[in-house]
Amino acid sequence: MDFFFIRDYREKFRFFSSEPEKDISIPVSRSKRAWELAQKKLTLLPQRSLRQEQAFMQVLKIGDEAISIHHSGCRPEKRITLRFFFFLQKQRSKHILFLTGETLLLPLSGLAALLPGPNVAFAALALLMITHWQALRGINRLARKKHVFPVAPLFADWEEAASLSQEARCAEVLLEIEKKYHLSGLRKILWK
Repeated sequence: MDFFFIRDYREKFRFFSSEPEKDISIPVSRSKRAWELAQKKLTLLPQRSLRQEQAFMQVLKIGDEAISIHHSGCRPEKRITLRFFFFLQKQRSKHILFLTGETLLLPLSGLAALLPGPNVAFAALALLMITHWQALRGINRLARKKHVFPVAPLFADWEEAASLSQEARCAEVLLEIEKKYHLSGLRKILWK
């Protein structure tokens, strides 16, 4: 499994993996319909966020070997290493804040159980909490692992085309990247 740490068109770093996009599966409880509706709501999140959460969760499946994180090579490896460290710290803080807020909202969403039908609000919030919790565990594990930062020259072409707002060149480079690294939906992650 390959991981990527690349700037998008707004020059914000994005972290994602080579694993294909898939639904986040949670064991089904007795209110199966509420979980299914909650999963549909979760997939309405922007692809940038959803793929990043999935990448953090996939780190939990990796053994003790070093993690290979591809980058463009436009910056020195020392700077990328430092930038990645700060990126992980920022993501950890965000996830802790999200979990705190969701924990405070959980009892309120439980009151929706008084309404007829499945409690979709509670199920969606619970599913979001599980996703954020597993992503936080992945972030913590990723922060403790050894990282290797191989250069992927196609991403340097992407960053250059994106900084110059060359839409035709961006689309062309994204197609090349998708073919070479067997990625899908890259436009939703890195482009507008």
